Amino acid sequence: MSMNLTEVAHILKEVNTQTVGYAAKAINRAVTIRSWVYGYYIQEYELNGEDKAKYGEKVMASLSEMLVNLGVEACSIRQLQICRQFYDIYPLIGQALTDQFGTMLPKGLPEKIAQTASARSQAMNELVVPADNLLNSLSFSHFVELLKLDTPLKRTFYEVECIKGGWAVKELRRQINSLYYERSALSTNKQKLSDLTHTASEVYQPSSIIRDPYVFEFLGIKPHEVILENKLSDALLDKLQNFLLELGKGFCFEARNKRILIGEKYYFVDLVFYHRILKCHVLIELKAKEFNHENIGQLNTYVRYFKRHEMQPGDNPPIGILLCTDKDEALIEYAMDETTNNIFVSKYKLELPTEAEIKKFIEQAM
Repeated sequence: MSMNLTEVAHILKEVNTQTVGYAAKAINRAVTIRSWVYGYYIQEYELNGEDKAKYGEKVMASLSEMLVNLGVEACSIRQLQICRQFYDIYPLIGQALTDQFGTMLPKGLPEKIAQTASARSQAMNELVVPADNLLNSLSFSHFVELLKLDTPLKRTFYEVECIKGGWAVKELRRQINSLYYERSALSTNKQKLSDLTHTASEVYQPSSIIRDPYVFEFLGIKPHEVILENKLSDALLDKLQNFLLELGKGFCFEARNKRILIGEKYYFVDLVFYHRILKCHVLIELKAKEFNHENIGQLNTYVRYFKRHEMQPGDNPPIGILLCTDKDEALIEYAMDETTNNIFVSKYKLELPTEAEIKKFIEQAM
């Protein structure tokens, strides 16, 4: 076989694309099945557990604590509740369990569950997407979005459209929020609406797997190892973290890419410090681009979250610092809690770096 080096490079690129896709699909499938099996055992315990009366309404909290003590990742109360709901709404996933995964369940159960799910769907005259299609095309993060829908028909509609368009999770969420299902029902030309929707949609890429919180929890990867794709932002955060610690003004490093759950979504705070003199958290968000008003809203959301969930008795309200950069200037904004008193405002101005110091640091770092 005769070929030139350019041809070899293109062949290897295609091999890489296909193998990355296989890996992403295998991991997504494993995360989904793991969550489904979790849901089965949780429901089974709730129905037939020998000591269920002992735990009562605290089953999820107790189970979560036990799993944490056993070193199991991704087992918060909310995550276990999602698994329980996933099993309840998608019992047909049992049809797709291979012998390898089937051994996690009592003998014959996957077939029994599949028969029950099929009978229930027929009795309710529901349209059902085959389990293999769901498992091969959707990640667990897709399923989490679908669980929020209130009717089986609406859920099936988005399953079909998502699989047909190869939508990313963000695109599925966007289409649901834009009422695509309702608009389709009202449209006189449904095919034209579908064509327009899919033409402008964001397609799922295997590389997106590194940003999926369910995946890197499943693999035991820490968020900071995968969450920052922008090398400039990463390098600036390295320098900023050291800069603040070297000031010696009371900064105690607490976390980088601190993950917080607000509603149904995960968010990440770039840097979190606790200031021992001000007795408050200092949250820092770095945007390696020019200032956008949405950045302030994002940071204020994080500040309010910390005030509600992280403040301890004796703490002052948290402070947010937003750093934005471009070629010409460095802008700093302090996002203060609206209830902060004037004395505290004066004190933080003395203890925190000045705007001039921050600007000088960013200009040098850039």
